Amino acid sequence: MKKTILAICTFFLLTAFNAQEKEMSLSLDEAIAYALEHSYNTKAARNDINSAKEKVWETTTIGLPQLNANVDYQNFLKQPISVADINGDGVDEEFVFGTKQNINASVTLTQLLFDGSYLVGLQASKTYLKISNQAQEKTELLTREAVVNAYGNVLVTENSIAILQGNIKILQKNYNDAKKIYENGLNEEEDVEQLEITLGNLKNQLNNVIRMKEIAYQMLNLSIGNPINTKLILTDTLDSLTETNINLDLIAQEFNFNNHIDFKIAENDRETKRLMVKLEQSKALPSLNAFMNYGTQGFSNSFTFFTSEQRWFQSSLFGVSLNIPIFSSLGRTAKTAQAKIALETADLRLEETKQRLSLQAKKAKNDYQLSIENYNTAKKNVGLAERIEKKQRIKFFEGISTSFELLQAQNQLYTQQQNYIQSMLDVIAKKATLENALNLPITK
Repeated sequence: MKKTILAICTFFLLTAFNAQEKEMSLSLDEAIAYALEHSYNTKAARNDINSAKEKVWETTTIGLPQLNANVDYQNFLKQPISVADINGDGVDEEFVFGTKQNINASVTLTQLLFDGSYLVGLQASKTYLKISNQAQEKTELLTREAVVNAYGNVLVTENSIAILQGNIKILQKNYNDAKKIYENGLNEEEDVEQLEITLGNLKNQLNNVIRMKEIAYQMLNLSIGNPINTKLILTDTLDSLTETNINLDLIAQEFNFNNHIDFKIAENDRETKRLMVKLEQSKALPSLNAFMNYGTQGFSNSFTFFTSEQRWFQSSLFGVSLNIPIFSSLGRTAKTAQAKIALETADLRLEETKQRLSLQAKKAKNDYQLSIENYNTAKKNVGLAERIEKKQRIKFFEGISTSFELLQAQNQLYTQQQNYIQSMLDVIAKKATLENALNLPITK
């Protein structure tokens, strides 16, 4: 009995522990920091950097000494026969040259002395590593923006649920009161039906937002690199984030395209095209290699190679190989011309990137400023809409206004409430977009 109770207690403790492990409390800054370490994209970017480092070393080793060993064993199942007229009498004699079995073992050391393609390839591999590092920086900026949007969407759904629940509570009371008044013959059935329609629509919206809430949490988990069903507790509120993300100094900040990651990536793309021109040109240069070989051979009609009586015959060789390209029917010239055209295109793309980034920063500043203005307007409008709806509600139950006028006031209120929530999300999202446009560093 005691063992059973102990097992049950252990089970519940483990269950509680596992549940606790899958729960996380995160502010927006903590979510960004977590994503930079654990998101799928940042992990993949780090793998790309590690791969690029290995590529640099792989290319470097081409110019380092290479040592290779080779062992060949031959066993003639039927030895070849040669014939010759030894006596000059027209009668061919049959001869078997060599032994039935032989082994040839050798070690060869090679060293690249000069190859223009190798030197260019070494430069290109280092540029590739630089591109991978820049790709990681770009990935981190995009990850920050994605987390901000995902975090904000969760808060929007939470706020939407709270607002809809409050509206439904008020509207349900209005509907119940209107129904009682109708039952007493003091208003028309249409007034009750109108409220019932509005109430049904609000309940449908609430059910939809509740379903969207689960998806929003899963999207946030996905963006930070969590299993999608991890339970998250968000410690920041939509109101607090909106206020902290209003920073008019960003609008006045000067944009420098030279520091922007997209411009650096475009510069590196041009650099790779320049190296491709050098690579094609280097193929017209001679290449020089040195090699040294040492080998030993053993011959026998039976397998006696591991006995002490076996005779071995050594040989050694040193040499230098020079390869000089002379004429390729203008094939190398055509490839070099193609590489130069690609370089010209990269120059055009670099200039285009410069202009596009400047325009992108200007637009992001304008969008951010507009989002702040919309937020201030929406905050004011939602207060006005609440007062108007309240007045119309009082007038309706006093018999002064119609259900149609009350419906208009209610719809206006619901629209302004959603505008207000959306305006807060826009401030947060547009600030993240502006930070990326200005290439502001991520605080880690």
